[in-house]
Amino acid sequence: MADQGEDRRTPGRARYAVAAVFCVHGAVTGSFATRVPWIQEHASVSAGQLGLALAFPAIGASLAMPLAGRVSHRFGARTALRGLLALWTLSLVLPSLAPHVYTLCAALFVYGAASGMSDVAMNALGVEVENQLDRSIMSGLHGMWSTGALIGSAAGTLAAHLGADARLHHLLAAAVLTVLGLVACQGVLDLRPGVEEEPPPRFALPPKSALLIGAVGFCAVFAEGASLDWSAVYLRDVLDTSAGLAAASTTGFTLTMAVARVAGDRVVDRYGAVRTVRWGGVLAALGGLLVVLAPSPTLAMAGFGLLGLGIAVVVPLCFAAAGRSGPNPSQAIAGVATITYTSGLVAPSAIGTLAQLTSLVVSFGVVTVLACGLAGFAGVLRTASRTTGAVPAAEPAPDPSA
Repeated sequence: MADQGEDRRTPGRARYAVAAVFCVHGAVTGSFATRVPWIQEHASVSAGQLGLALAFPAIGASLAMPLAGRVSHRFGARTALRGLLALWTLSLVLPSLAPHVYTLCAALFVYGAASGMSDVAMNALGVEVENQLDRSIMSGLHGMWSTGALIGSAAGTLAAHLGADARLHHLLAAAVLTVLGLVACQGVLDLRPGVEEEPPPRFALPPKSALLIGAVGFCAVFAEGASLDWSAVYLRDVLDTSAGLAAASTTGFTLTMAVARVAGDRVVDRYGAVRTVRWGGVLAALGGLLVVLAPSPTLAMAGFGLLGLGIAVVVPLCFAAAGRSGPNPSQAIAGVATITYTSGLVAPSAIGTLAQLTSLVVSFGVVTVLACGLAGFAGVLRTASRTTGAVPAAEPAPDPSA
């Protein structure tokens, strides 16, 4: 178990610092996403090649995330986060420099690897601050990530509107976000391993407890990815709505999730993680059912809103539970993050494939079933490490990699 050495930072100050880190991390994603059309044109890639290239961030993240625990053990949590976050912000410049599909895939692989490692490091620190404060903060931290993504998207939209070269835009954004990230990292807790603590393995299977928690996260991220990428298509193709109204359903879903995450900590503190996810699963299932049965666009949009509301806090709570599920928080969080990244990668294509074989209505019927899984398996998030709103659970399963 790591200790804090001579660190005098209070958990309250550290909370704001790690929240700023989450915001910076999200801003990189938002900055990149808005310039994908420019990057596609600059690299002269087709839609199919772009789809292939956009799979590489998830591949890079999944392969690199298990290394984050080793880096934190070697250098200490604050120094590791400082370096990994800087690597992530600076990697923003790489995709816009790629002249063809092969270099674009390589750039996005590095981009994803940096994202995944910094993601694990900041979530591990967020869990530690939450434990010290003895109240939920992880939902709010992920809400700050969404806020950062919105800020980055707004800046990117303005740059695109002005016709700015994405290479210049991303260079400036990377410089600003790197400085902000380094400043924010000064306030995070400087956790260091104990004298006799063994370093985690470079690559290891996550503990069984993390696999169960990751399964819950898989359901939530699958529903999120399906709704983000297919809600507008659903309204257009199934309910024959206008392009503007269809796009509004995606915007509404995103805003619902962001607001629910910002407000989610109060709900978790009052009712506990298990009941919050269980009732969130019920809301998400009702939303999915409403989407499937909706005779009008208004009801379908309400259904997507309920889906977003129901799944919003699930992933933050999965990270929090993983960080308390065993002696190595970074390894457990990396395992859960790998599963959720995989879910986000496969969801859009799975929905499309199923829709081609059957229909979009059937596809969202599957999303509804997965939402029911949230309600049924919420109990795996029960931990004994934090007393607020929680019920003691059995000892975590042994790590099969030990």
